[in-house]
Amino acid sequence: MQSWIYLAIAIVSEVIATSFLKAAEGFTRFWPSLIVVLGYLLAFYLLSLTLRTIPVGVAYAIWSGVGIVLIALSGWLFLGQSLDTPALIGLTMIVAGVMVINVFSRTVTHG
Repeated sequence: MQSWIYLAIAIVSEVIATSFLKAAEGFTRFWPSLIVVLGYLLAFYLLSLTLRTIPVGVAYAIWSGVGIVLIALSGWLFLGQSLDTPALIGLTMIVAGVMVINVFSRTVTHG
């Protein structure tokens, strides 16, 4: 269970870091740049801890799938970026894929 908590925090940390990339303006602004660097450091450290018990393919599929959806949501909520119907359909398919992996894959252990 601890690995799943690490993975969840890693994903959130990566999403926060990615969300601040635009504000960092090519790493020319100190505070947004610091958030980006610290966010990615934390995210990759925690991801490395999850790989002790979760297979890398499964962890990365969940990391990237959930991350994509959260980044799209962040862009929509905080940056005014729009999502059209094909984008929403694609995001729904990504969520469905992550759910299939978690519910049906024998390589995923939730203990």
